[in-house]
Amino acid sequence: MALEVTDSTFAKEVLESGKPAMVDFWATWCGPCRMVAPTVEELSNEYGEQVVIAKVDVDNNQEVAAEFGIRNIPTLLFFKDGKVVDKVVGVAPKSQLEQKLKAIMN
Repeated sequence: MALEVTDSTFAKEVLESGKPAMVDFWATWCGPCRMVAPTVEELSNEYGEQVVIAKVDVDNNQEVAAEFGIRNIPTLLFFKDGKVVDKVVGVAPKSQLEQKLKAIMN
């Protein structure tokens, strides 16, 4: 299951985890966010041991969203060594997200 992170836990859980990470910035009222959510959960179940798969509710965690310039949701950011290395805005197929995950795992 994807890890729910907040403004106060983001740095520890994502940036300082020592693992690559994919973070889904979403909101409860966002239709496209609900479309991508099952894919994020699937990837979490498949790759959760090797990477951090996290979700940030932008309505409740505006500091992190602002820090990374999130303007549209869903936005998925890919982190390696604590830095953003890739990004997807909008709904993307599982194959595209999986490809990006594999790229940051190497």
